[in-house]
Amino acid sequence: MQLSRRTLLTMLPASALLAVAAPLRARAAGRPTATSASGAAEPGADHAALLANTVAIFAGTAESNARPEVAAKLAAITSTARTRLTALDGAGPGELFKGVALGTSDANLNTSYQYLYEIALATRTPGPAASDLRDNVSVQRRVIDGLVLLHDTYYGDQSKGYYGNWFNWEIGISASVSRTLVLLKDELAAHKPDLTATYVSSMDAYLRNGKDGDVDLDSRFHTGANLADITTNRILQGAVTGDDARVVKAVADQLTVYATVDPYNPRHGVTDGFYADGSFIQHDSVAYTGSYGKVLLTRAVQTVKILEGTDYLGTGNGAGTGTGSGTGDLVAVVRGWVADGFAPLIFEGWMMEIVKGRGVSRTATGYTDVAVVVEAVVDLSGHSTGADATALQGYVKFVRQTSKAALDPAVFVSPVSVARYADILADASVPSADLGDAESHTAFNAMDKTVHRRPGYAFALARSSDRISKYEYMSGENLMPWFQGDGAHYLYLAGQDQTRSFGIDYYTTVSPYRLAGVTAPVETRRTIPELYGTAWYDNPERGFTSSSESQNTYVYFPRGTNSLSGGARLGAYGAVGLVLGDDVAYAAKQAGELPDDFVVHRNATATKSWFMLDDEIVVLAAGVGDAAGRAVTTTLDSRIAAASDAVTVTGRLRDGATWPRGGDGNAGGGTAPGPVAWLRYADAGQGIAVGYVFLDGGGDSRPTVALDTVTRSRRVVRTSNPDTPVTKRVFSLSVDQPAGARPLSMAHALVPNATERQLKAYGAGRGHGSGAGRGPLSVVANTTRVQAVEHRGLSLLAANTFTPGTHRAGLLSIDGAASVLLRTSHDGTVSVAVCDPTMARNTVSVTVRGRQLRALSSDDGVRVREVPGGTRIDVDTHQAHGRSLTARLR
Repeated sequence: MQLSRRTLLTMLPASALLAVAAPLRARAAGRPTATSASGAAEPGADHAALLANTVAIFAGTAESNARPEVAAKLAAITSTARTRLTALDGAGPGELFKGVALGTSDANLNTSYQYLYEIALATRTPGPAASDLRDNVSVQRRVIDGLVLLHDTYYGDQSKGYYGNWFNWEIGISASVSRTLVLLKDELAAHKPDLTATYVSSMDAYLRNGKDGDVDLDSRFHTGANLADITTNRILQGAVTGDDARVVKAVADQLTVYATVDPYNPRHGVTDGFYADGSFIQHDSVAYTGSYGKVLLTRAVQTVKILEGTDYLGTGNGAGTGTGSGTGDLVAVVRGWVADGFAPLIFEGWMMEIVKGRGVSRTATGYTDVAVVVEAVVDLSGHSTGADATALQGYVKFVRQTSKAALDPAVFVSPVSVARYADILADASVPSADLGDAESHTAFNAMDKTVHRRPGYAFALARSSDRISKYEYMSGENLMPWFQGDGAHYLYLAGQDQTRSFGIDYYTTVSPYRLAGVTAPVETRRTIPELYGTAWYDNPERGFTSSSESQNTYVYFPRGTNSLSGGARLGAYGAVGLVLGDDVAYAAKQAGELPDDFVVHRNATATKSWFMLDDEIVVLAAGVGDAAGRAVTTTLDSRIAAASDAVTVTGRLRDGATWPRGGDGNAGGGTAPGPVAWLRYADAGQGIAVGYVFLDGGGDSRPTVALDTVTRSRRVVRTSNPDTPVTKRVFSLSVDQPAGARPLSMAHALVPNATERQLKAYGAGRGHGSGAGRGPLSVVANTTRVQAVEHRGLSLLAANTFTPGTHRAGLLSIDGAASVLLRTSHDGTVSVAVCDPTMARNTVSVTVRGRQLRALSSDDGVRVREVPGGTRIDVDTHQAHGRSLTARLR
């Protein structure tokens, strides 16, 4: 059997890495090990290699920096250093750098250390042309003197430090200081020989969420990307001080990050990291591949490069083939992250919003996010061989060719990466290719996210549950996040510049209550700073401080109270179900567990399904309303366009009348006067279109169309954003229910890139019940108990069930809550996929009614037997964590 490119990259020896950790800890404790007894490199040689490798990562080498492609990166390093030196010259009282006041701002102290590092970097960067900064002892001593001033005045007094954000004290400052100590090691020894030890001692003292000045693997702060950051800093500190025990323990601690998380047996209670389905979680419950996941990816690849040529992983071999112990194993693990965790979330060079947490409110684009991933892949390819290397290099080319924004390699961290990137693009023997198939369905059920891809589009869905946070707010970022995990979707269309439809401007101009796909009560909510006057809820007597667990649980990233969120995958098709729930803060307030002045919000109600096919995504909703009697808005879609774009909305009522009525489609919106057959949104400026087909089985819900010009400041979503006004045309398609209305059912299909002719053809398929209508698509059931659709053109039946008891949907009888896909091939083979979307059931049973079938193949834990009237499939879903289990029958 020929392995796919993605399969080649995901055969992960993570267990081999964990096996290395124990002897490393023994070595750190000073006990003899098999490795050290077998002729390992002397620590001094290893330390020299660590230092040289680190300088090469950040400053480049003479060879890399002689390349013309690297000139822009070198110029950026030099320009930044000169800007910092000018600010150093202009500093006033209470500043080291002009405009960066010190004494009460931990962020400014962190920035000051970063500026010193950026100056030091320029003095160690080799290049083809002479520079007055390179090896400039005077400039290096200015940096060292700055380190002295900051330590003596603002950092060294432990009783005065550690205000504000813990991250700055335990990670941010230490990163800049540790790198600076490496870059200026020789000059520090000559000019201030005691300063390095002094700083290392202080950095240990500020590791207050650790244990005895070191990492604590049981600390909720020392997990995932944060742990990788801390341990990398400690590796550098050990190398620069000759403390081998520090290095080996830091390496051993970092190795725990690379183990696939087992949610049923988490090591040290940690649920942060990568899961078997490619999900990545940070902060215990936040889907975070596009932010913290990027940080971890970068740090992991840098660890590979830092350890190259040393014996810390047992081989002294940096080439890495993915077999045996050593850096090769580490490389293989990270290659798997790229294939399973990152590649499905990148569409034509854009990082999807569903995994960016509070980062969605920042002004950097999804294209910028992907530049970080590309640099990591470039470096991984240099530490891989054979088909693995080719697949990674081909992916680099693929991202470059499909992205609608040119990637500037000057943003890479390492000049060496810039040169390697140029080599890959120039290598005609490497074919451009994605790591996954153009037609795919990825169920990231471990983080309540789903990605469905076809050549013309990608559909990304954000869900939440009692396992996964509804959103992330923190530090004045993502100020209005309330519904981002309540079924919000993002439809990315091929060939489009995604900055014109998504990113910061989407969140700025689209109402937070009208995100695409969201059902929300009609009410006005206030941001955290508006509610409490600070960036968090401050009540130390009740356990609420800036970094407390209560703050995390109820303010920063609250989970939902619903357990059903997930769905089945069968090949490239998928079904997803979600029952909306309140967040944990609302539930805790009702139970009297939160202070009286803590503000909570009640959610609307809805049971929803998404059935993801080829040409359409079918969305069913039932029980849509509000138990408190408020008005409710369900937004079927929201899209933005430039104010000058020629946007049109056209459509037909079921009686054949044109609606909206406005000639060019720009006017005559409002609420439909009767049942709607279809609508089509088109933006001629971007050359895109989306169709909306309204299906039988959705009741008599009549949509409302709005097309407004909206101007808002980017600061409304993030307090530190520039006060830049953004003007967009905002299209909204919604179903609005007045206060006190009875719950509604709705059914529609999103049709990416639709033509009017294509939309008219769906009219032949209206009908309720399996087999109804003449078209290919029909709604089989749409209630709060069961939702199902049938696509006769695909011979596909898909169903989600939500309650106990037996549910019928076409040929299927399903016991209890489940997600099921059934497809019949041309040769009569029946394929069935089953998932437990609650992640709490031990067994799910499904009966396929009709002629009896026998099993051709099935996953472990799937049992097939004949029963009167059909074939019963019993699926062991115990500890499957949302994974789909399949059987092939005939």
